[in-house]
Amino acid sequence: MEIMNPSHEQRLTSQEPPPRLLNLEGAVIGVISNGKENTIPFFDRVESILRDEYGVLEVVRRTKANYSAPAEAELMEWGIEVAVRRAVCMTQ
Repeated sequence: MEIMNPSHEQRLTSQEPPPRLLNLEGAVIGVISNGKENTIPFFDRVESILRDEYGVLEVVRRTKANYSAPAEAELMEWGIEVAVRRAVCMTQ
């Protein structure tokens, strides 16, 4: 009998988490959707809450090409770029 390991092959390195934000006022939030049915109204509501209750300036959305596969490298790079821009804006 052969036992298969379903875990991802990539080895992760440990990192310190970034400092927590005190609030989201004026932040730009990036959201990567898996693209499944009904995600648009779900993220519409999330965006509304983020803007109205937390003062988020902008919510930028992207959708994966295949909902069951990991996000494409370009999407992950985009997410990092949004995070870096947010960190720069929050520290200025």
